[in-house]
Amino acid sequence: MDLKSKQARIAGLLYLLIVVFGLIAQVFVRDGLVDYNNASVTSGNINASELLYRFGFVSELLMLVCDIGVAAILYLLLRDISRILSLLSTFFRLASIIILSVVALTHYTALFFLQDSEYLTVFNSDQLDALALLSIKIHGAGYNISLFFFGIHLIILAYLIIKFVPFPRTIGILLFIAGLSYVVNSFTAFMFPVFVTVIYPAILIPSFIAELTFSVWLIWKGI
Repeated sequence: MDLKSKQARIAGLLYLLIVVFGLIAQVFVRDGLVDYNNASVTSGNINASELLYRFGFVSELLMLVCDIGVAAILYLLLRDISRILSLLSTFFRLASIIILSVVALTHYTALFFLQDSEYLTVFNSDQLDALALLSIKIHGAGYNISLFFFGIHLIILAYLIIKFVPFPRTIGILLFIAGLSYVVNSFTAFMFPVFVTVIYPAILIPSFIAELTFSVWLIWKGI
């Protein structure tokens, strides 16, 4: 097995971990505990499952660590094909990682509002619940910004794969659809926040399928 195949398999394994950690943080923790229309229910759920909520935060951090590894390896694999496009793709992915790294703090901030700290006694319990939910909603907005940049990264990556890499064209097409889905989802969330509740999470199903397929292919075949 040559060096590039080893690197590709490592990238595939890291990408698979990104999918797993991302699902834990968003689907099993935030979507499971947070009622985005009811602050008191949300605070009750978080207080009742505080360890799970903290694990969601840690999962997001682990996802970001794996993402940095994938970004670096994909650049190494693709730089000989087109240095400019591979750099551009990497920069968009790193921008997404940096944004989400900062935004991840707002997930954790909700815990500060729900702890019985003396300096928070100036707020009543309803206000603290509202602030905790607001913090989580800010996380969601920041996540959508991050996914906008990530979607552009996937579109560029898809072009490189379709045009130059000896992968099945289906994978490149799936990644292009995934990138487009992320961009449309983020754009809709900011421009038409009511409509996004209609298309989410269905619009991100192609992204899940594409990224899972890409990661499994890298693990199985390398490059």
